[in-house]
Amino acid sequence: MSIGALVVDDEPIARHAIVRLLRKDPDIVLLGECGDGASAVEAIRGRSPDLVFLDIQMPAFTGLDVVAAIGASRMPAIVFVTAYEQYAVKAFEANAVDYLVKPFGRERFADALQRVKRRLAGGEQLGSVASAQIMQALEALRRRDDYLQRLPVRVDERIAFVDVNDIVWIKASRNTVLIHLADRVHELRETIGALAERLDPRHFVRVHRSALINARRVQAIHPWFNGHHVVVMDTGQRLRMSRYQHEAFLRLTTAGGER
Repeated sequence: MSIGALVVDDEPIARHAIVRLLRKDPDIVLLGECGDGASAVEAIRGRSPDLVFLDIQMPAFTGLDVVAAIGASRMPAIVFVTAYEQYAVKAFEANAVDYLVKPFGRERFADALQRVKRRLAGGEQLGSVASAQIMQALEALRRRDDYLQRLPVRVDERIAFVDVNDIVWIKASRNTVLIHLADRVHELRETIGALAERLDPRHFVRVHRSALINARRVQAIHPWFNGHHVVVMDTGQRLRMSRYQHEAFLRLTTAGGER
């Protein structure tokens, strides 16, 4: 079985590593290399590869953009190459998408290639359902990249940056918010609703109309009265949870403070 392969990665070292491994496989016909997403789209359309090793994170035109431009249902077999953390890669596993995490070894590469070969040998088509699942997983990773990782705050006459993981909770104060860390508080001129949209909802949960907490900093949740609960943070801070925030309560109790 002859398999035409295209390698797409903006990092020359990673791209050459894949090419070197592919050239050792007698079943692979290397159709070319691409260092950016735009040229990848052109190569996929012009050369019709059976298989594409596709880097997700490329400047200007990402691997996600390549899939969107071609259309998931029209893409050849894909092995995604990613530097995302392990929790993000689980999204690919759940949707039966082949992937490699940088840096990868020969054994891991061989496993991914063998899975692709079995799919192609069996004539397996991607199908509309799998295509939708792939796009859903990719969009989840795209959204994750859009969330704030650091928050700019004013300290005296300068701007400092707070890692969002260090935030314990956030309190609304009219048109500003108070960012509570373990040892200090910063004021930010922004509404709590606007800030909540910029923070990862898997980690930051609205427990009250005036309180947003970091779920990874929750130590305990205690029942109160009339359906209310009290959330205890790892700093000892106790915050009342509105009885209308039942969904937030379920997310906290099932997430287990995932870090």
